[in-house]
Amino acid sequence: MNILYLCHRFPYPPTRGGKIRPFNMIRHLSAAGHRVTVCSLVRSPQEAEQGQGIAPYCADFSMGGVVEWLQVLRMVVRLPVPTPSSMGYFYSSEMADQVNDLLVSRRWDLIFVHCSSVAQYVAQVNDVPKILDFGDMDSQKWLEYANYKPFPFSMGYRYEGGKMLAAEKQLATCFDLCTATTRAEWETLQSYATGADTDWFPNGVDAEYFSPSDAAYDPDTISFIGRMDYYPNQECMTRFCAEIWPLLKSSRPALKLLIVGADPSPAMRQLGCIEGVTVTGSVPDVRPYLRQSVLMVAPLNIARGTQNKILEAMAMGIPVVTSSLAAAGVDAEPGTHFLVADIPQDYVLAILRVCSSADDRKRLAQAGRQRMLSHHAWPRAMARLNGLIDRSIRNFSIGKGALA
Repeated sequence: MNILYLCHRFPYPPTRGGKIRPFNMIRHLSAAGHRVTVCSLVRSPQEAEQGQGIAPYCADFSMGGVVEWLQVLRMVVRLPVPTPSSMGYFYSSEMADQVNDLLVSRRWDLIFVHCSSVAQYVAQVNDVPKILDFGDMDSQKWLEYANYKPFPFSMGYRYEGGKMLAAEKQLATCFDLCTATTRAEWETLQSYATGADTDWFPNGVDAEYFSPSDAAYDPDTISFIGRMDYYPNQECMTRFCAEIWPLLKSSRPALKLLIVGADPSPAMRQLGCIEGVTVTGSVPDVRPYLRQSVLMVAPLNIARGTQNKILEAMAMGIPVVTSSLAAAGVDAEPGTHFLVADIPQDYVLAILRVCSSADDRKRLAQAGRQRMLSHHAWPRAMARLNGLIDRSIRNFSIGKGALA
């Protein structure tokens, strides 16, 4: 098949959440013999240069260049209108022209869109089967942000969430099949009651790259891995350091916390002034930090979809202590494959339990690794995707027949 693949972030190199899922889809589809043409945005010459590495994994690609100040302006001008500001941020006239040229100049067997913010480029196309992979339901993230932001910013997030919700409902009706990353996100999509056909398929993890090591770990080192310019990561680590870390230190004074992730804000760097806390900033490879840790914490209070950091740690045999919200994005059983907590006292008990018991750590490490191999391997996820593509094409054919 000739497949036109649109996504909101250029999917190479696949080093962050918004790039990992589309990259693995593109690689899989190309390996299966399909001709995949990728269209996405780039925000700097450096990103464009790095993005050239996608070439071995697709038949062709195009980049819509944008500059940050113009995208912010596009967000602002959409504030008083029903169109979500998010869609302004991911709009590029260059990419729109490229997509239109491709639609006119080539015959397509499938259009695949990852992320609702770029569905705008092909929403009106009705002569090609189309899949919209929402991934996460972005409207719910904005609405959740409103609960954590001070007034009047909370009103802005709630307003944007409402606009995004309306857009998601409308877009769902423009595609032959809509998908999400987790069962929980799919249930949210189903609750919209749009009449659209919907399903979900999970994220995977590269279990060969993120593999266990025989290197010794430090029973007094725990870690958090994630981009530190991302608000949910900032919020959870600020709260963790304020509410949970003092309780941990009082019980285990030698304990150390590594906060590992790119582009920490000044407020995040300030956490490094707390006794026992290190904020690393960008690192070339997160695996050495995970391997020296007795466990990874993921105490997210705002969590949609799958947290890749959890999959990667579990694949490496690093026990994870996480929130029930973040746990909902992982196809695994709390208590068996990882530990779940939601209040400070429960986090303390779970973390100290793993720090204090080599046997408990080993059990969680082995169980977590095996669960990633059986339920979050990319081949398993992509096999599910194959069936969904077939289904979308059937839906399109049925729809055309009904109109004939």
